[in-house]
Amino acid sequence: MLTRRGFAGFASCALCGLAEFAATDASAQGTPPPAPAGFTRKMLTQMDGPAPGYVTLVAEVTIDPGVLVARHTHPGIESGYVVSGGLELPIEGQPTRMLKAGDGFQVPVATPHAGAKNGDTKTVVVSTYVVEKGKPLASPA
Repeated sequence: MLTRRGFAGFASCALCGLAEFAATDASAQGTPPPAPAGFTRKMLTQMDGPAPGYVTLVAEVTIDPGVLVARHTHPGIESGYVVSGGLELPIEGQPTRMLKAGDGFQVPVATPHAGAKNGDTKTVVVSTYVVEKGKPLASPA
């Protein structure tokens, strides 16, 4: 017999599954899932490769002043360049770095990282992602 608690758990798992499916479908089309307020990711280019099953995306990421980017992972490599502003970049297994305009960074495959303390100015980053095709571009970690 399915109790209310059991049904609620099942329903929330089903909803999570549907959300994951929608996010996967969106990322396969080059449109990432919705981002938190104060954070935007504008896709600039997308192409298949460099190997079968992968896609390369270039995006402009904008982070409003005071916005914290939650800890997350990508199903591939992220290589970025800070165009303006700056932020603190904690990457699991590495010392936290303070990035400013002109600094570059790389995040290894499936490595949790976040963004914090970007101060009182907007931060703009251009990132290249080489990720597994059909997987969500970003997942909470």
